[in-house]
Amino acid sequence: MAPPNDAPFTFSRSEKVFTLLGALLGMLLAALDQTIVATAGPAIQDDLSIPASLYSWITTSYLVASTVMVPLWGKMSDQFGRRKILVTGILVFLAGSFLCGAAWGTVPLILFRAVQGLGSAALFTSAFAVVADLFPPAERGKYQGLFGGVFGLSSVVGPLVGGFITDTFGWHWVFFINLPVGVVALAVIFLRMPALRRPRTAPPKWDLAGVACLVVAVVPLLLALSLGRSHTAPGEAGFSWGSWQVLGLFAVSLVGAVLFVLVEAQADEPLLDLRLFQEKTFALGNATVFVIGAVFLSAFTFLPLFMVNVVGLSATRSGLTIMPLTLGVVAGNVLSGQLASRLGRYKVLMLGALVLLCVGFAVMGFTLSPDSTQATVTAKMVLMGLGMGPTIPLYTLAIQNAVPPRQIGVATSTTTFFRQLGSTVGVALAGVVFASALSHPMQTRTEQEASGTPAEVRSHLGVGMPGVSGEGGEAPVASQGLRMDRATKEAFTQATSSVYRVAIWVTLVALVLTALLPERPLRRGPMPPPPME
Repeated sequence: MAPPNDAPFTFSRSEKVFTLLGALLGMLLAALDQTIVATAGPAIQDDLSIPASLYSWITTSYLVASTVMVPLWGKMSDQFGRRKILVTGILVFLAGSFLCGAAWGTVPLILFRAVQGLGSAALFTSAFAVVADLFPPAERGKYQGLFGGVFGLSSVVGPLVGGFITDTFGWHWVFFINLPVGVVALAVIFLRMPALRRPRTAPPKWDLAGVACLVVAVVPLLLALSLGRSHTAPGEAGFSWGSWQVLGLFAVSLVGAVLFVLVEAQADEPLLDLRLFQEKTFALGNATVFVIGAVFLSAFTFLPLFMVNVVGLSATRSGLTIMPLTLGVVAGNVLSGQLASRLGRYKVLMLGALVLLCVGFAVMGFTLSPDSTQATVTAKMVLMGLGMGPTIPLYTLAIQNAVPPRQIGVATSTTTFFRQLGSTVGVALAGVVFASALSHPMQTRTEQEASGTPAEVRSHLGVGMPGVSGEGGEAPVASQGLRMDRATKEAFTQATSSVYRVAIWVTLVALVLTALLPERPLRRGPMPPPPME
């Protein structure tokens, strides 16, 4: 069912239901896999004897492959139709899942995780593009909020499912479980999902030069951000930020980015039409998505460390305590989508969400203390989540509303690309802030607390554990150990607070960009968007 030119698609109610269900199942596959595999990571490492220097590559290979492929899948979905790309993405993802489950060693697992990443990029991109094909902008918000809610809930369900599967059936099944879910998704798609393809007057042209330049621009950048370290421990994969390896990767990435812009400006059918950036909503929207992405993942990454080292929870419980933050994201996501559909406006919701997010970061950054409890941190997490949630559907909605329907796939994939890139950059920079804020206070306070004690007692206190006996007697050593434990808590509190304080300023940048963002009323009818200037 292909409409001419930029006219919207028209569907029956059953076609909409099955199309949404197929896209939802595809997105659920990719979203659940990330959290389930993370939970099974220790068991995988133990069974395959994965060295510490390679363990992070299980995630890095997936992330790099997924990020690089996002723009490619988006362009191809505009050319060949959403159904073909969604089916292809699911098949690639399932092939990678089967190979990961059957992996016999570290290197094969890393390579097969990259295959999974190639497929997952199509699932994320297609999900939001399909919503744009099915519904006019005024109705998209509530459905995009639904997709965001599924993604958020997978962050809650994933660790529980991953732990159960790993403990009951073994880590191989965290990958094999994708196969029956994928088969159901394919059945739904083949049953009633239309092609979602627009007619073309000429065969599509492959922008191979653009693809090559994009790979050169993105892969070295992601590798540099993944491998860069403030401090490298023995056996740990990575290099210092000032090393020639990291600087060389950044240089190659810069060259690739320049070449990509030059090639795309001359291409007959570019991978990314640079003229889209002439549209102010598209340009500012993607810039804001990148900035928000920089703080989005950082808010989740360092909180478990605080819960373990300050609140005193186990590693497993610390992961589950992020559930209020995730549920806040889901609630904000769904609620903002519903409100945008009812109001026909999105900018006021964006600004309100970012103000709430700033308040949430400020509360976390200035009220965390060594005496914080799980209950007090939970309340603060909900506030942060409610501010984060609306940022997922609303900017995608605004950007889709600003481009012609024939370029929805490219526009959606570009937004996903900038969000993922921002998250990677943000986590790397937040890691530098956290490590810098942690190392100096830890060393200073340890020296202060241990000063004046016998040398042999100070050697025991290096581990910061109470009750270690020494020449001065058990009680004095226990007292010093408690003081050392307090010093550790204070250091982790300061480091975690520093991450959130920096996030305040980053969010303020996003707030300024959003204030400059033009707002087009969300179209309620089938009229295509006005032509771009």
